[in-house]
Amino acid sequence: MGNIDFSFFNIRLLDVIDIFLVAIIIYYIYNLIRGTIAVNILIGLFIIYLAYLVVKQSQMRLLTEIFGGFISVGSIALIVVFQQEIRRFLIHIGKNISFRRNKKLWSLFLGKKEIEKDNTARLKPIIDACRSMSKSRTGALIVFSKFFDEEYYQNSGEFIDAEISKRLLESIFQKNSPLHDGALVIVDFRIKTASCILPLSDSEDLPLQFGLRHRAGIGVTEMSDAVAVIVSEETGEISYAKQGNVNMNITHDELERLLNEDV
Repeated sequence: MGNIDFSFFNIRLLDVIDIFLVAIIIYYIYNLIRGTIAVNILIGLFIIYLAYLVVKQSQMRLLTEIFGGFISVGSIALIVVFQQEIRRFLIHIGKNISFRRNKKLWSLFLGKKEIEKDNTARLKPIIDACRSMSKSRTGALIVFSKFFDEEYYQNSGEFIDAEISKRLLESIFQKNSPLHDGALVIVDFRIKTASCILPLSDSEDLPLQFGLRHRAGIGVTEMSDAVAVIVSEETGEISYAKQGNVNMNITHDELERLLNEDV
């Protein structure tokens, strides 16, 4: 009996690390596209690839040429189809590396308590306005962005560039105000634009009672590193959206804590 070669079972430490990193990337990508229409698109592409393998093995030349032409431009098609997901993936990587590191550096120089105290004072008119609008059931959508992206904000809204105040926020979202529809965008604790039209979330996991305001708030956090505060016009409940996820019916203390962490 000949000797059996088991050399292919030799696994190096780098191979284990390689497999582990690939698993992390796959899991991270899955979390980004979970519950969105991108999952169905990915399944469709996988079925087309399986069909290509079947017709190729069956030597069906015409179908092989058709599916082969589609597969040959698959990388370009993936970039076009999944451009939003790729954008979110790159934004999250940049945010996790640069912003958190910078935040730690600022905390070393200024002290964590100093930063939180400063943010608490600057967030007070926003928290007070949300509390007032929640009681009066005034619908509102407030977006906090790290940078001012003209593509999503200025081109679709009214440019304001004003200091934040409780009365200004309440007046903007009053039902008779011409700016109450759409989102209000805050950058560096200044009101930049109001009445912005934002991209809606295409997630299939959102509750049926979510209207355009909630879907727009979630949608902008899917495509950028912004966070959004939504006040429901029907119930007065306050929701907080971040990275495509939403916390519903949060308290004012929870809202202040979340904004202190993310803004």
